[in-house]
Amino acid sequence: MGNRLTKLYTKTGDDGTTGLGDGSRTRKDSHRIEAVGTVDELNSWIGLLLAELPENEPLVVPLTEIQHRLFDLGGELAVPGFQLIQDAMVNELETLCDDLNAEVPPLKEFILPGGSTAAGYCHMARAVARRAERIIVSLADEEAVNNPLRQYINRLSDVLFVMARTLARRNGGEEIYWRSPRTAN
Repeated sequence: MGNRLTKLYTKTGDDGTTGLGDGSRTRKDSHRIEAVGTVDELNSWIGLLLAELPENEPLVVPLTEIQHRLFDLGGELAVPGFQLIQDAMVNELETLCDDLNAEVPPLKEFILPGGSTAAGYCHMARAVARRAERIIVSLADEEAVNNPLRQYINRLSDVLFVMARTLARRNGGEEIYWRSPRTAN
């Protein structure tokens, strides 16, 4: 494979536009570019989470796969009309979520983000996934967006929530429960 980027600055974006994968140009503040950038930010948070986890942590494998899928998802967003995210990928996330959720106790109260550094990073990734989803919904009001892509980002925030719960409980850790004003003593 040859070099994909030989020059990092092109000056073509100095006018506030950026190139899409189909050769067209769009404003850097468009919903499409906001979605691409937010998915990139989400992928970066997952990278930070992975850097915090030991190699033998069972969540490393699915998180690494999710990073690859997010790269695909960003690529799909960067090329209008192109489709990479498929129903099977959504189904994989649903299975992962179900498997992980079976290992944690049912929630009786809301939990606060945190519990451990890894869980905190996972909650940050979850929050960014939710923002990406909101931007993608706005984009879908303007342009066609692949439905499995929308479903994938929605399921991913659920998976990240359950992963955060799992990580907060690892090695004797605990989740931090929200103290409702109704139940506080």
